[in-house]
Amino acid sequence: MATVGFIGLGNMGGPMAANLVKGGHQVTVFDLSAAALTAAAAAGCATASSASQAAEQAEFVITMLPADAHVKGVYLGEQGLINQLPENTLVIDCSTISSATAVEVGTALQQRGIEFIDAPVSGGVGGAKAGTLTFICGGSEAAVTRAQAVLQPMGKNIFRAGELGAGQIAKICNNMLLSVLMVGTSEALQLGIAHGLDAAVLSEIMSKSSGSNWTLDVYNPCPGVMDNVPSSHDYQGGFLVDLMSKDLGLAQQAALASGAATPMGALTHNLYRSWSQLGHGREDFSSIFNFVKANKK
Repeated sequence: MATVGFIGLGNMGGPMAANLVKGGHQVTVFDLSAAALTAAAAAGCATASSASQAAEQAEFVITMLPADAHVKGVYLGEQGLINQLPENTLVIDCSTISSATAVEVGTALQQRGIEFIDAPVSGGVGGAKAGTLTFICGGSEAAVTRAQAVLQPMGKNIFRAGELGAGQIAKICNNMLLSVLMVGTSEALQLGIAHGLDAAVLSEIMSKSSGSNWTLDVYNPCPGVMDNVPSSHDYQGGFLVDLMSKDLGLAQQAALASGAATPMGALTHNLYRSWSQLGHGREDFSSIFNFVKANKK
């Protein structure tokens, strides 16, 4: 059993912390949301009144935060954990942030003798609840190996992408591809619907043909085709449009820095940013299905 401080209990973090408890670990959590803390307590977590208190005496500190600024604030801010954590602590940041920020935070912690890995996740809210996430890690081999003790109760796949920051690069590559597939799947289904096809029948045809992909087969964006996905629940409870837009922005920043050509990624970023600006930022990213709806004359 390990002692874990877990900071950030959103749609992903809450279920992840609960699975750590199920895995036999002692987990102390912190979040700004009182409701999130109440839910975590019901799942068997101890609750703290601050990030600092959650991290006290923890062998592992896990963060699942929205963006770069939050991660930098928790670790490097005026009351940052960098001034508190002992040298034997392993910090695991599961947020999706820029690779540059992961390297900055990780390097600063390592200079104090605190090991750090960036370990963003793939698998969505469903994977977080089921404990089947994929962790995409950047850091030393020794640190990633040590982290497996607490990552395994939360996920079924643990990859080391490379050194510090590599996990973030691999994650944004994955999410850029995911978003392109979601837009393409939505367009294909809407085209079929516009010509009178049944979306469920068309989905089955494409699923058994060369158009098969994860967004079609597992996370179908058309309401009513699959029961246990956000599209059939008014696009609630999944991975937010705003978060996908953020990740696509990170991908475009990385592309610009390296000179990589990502025309599909750039177009998809614009689509998600526009959809968010139209008031759909808090819906699941599969709601892009409604953005590409046919406008029949």
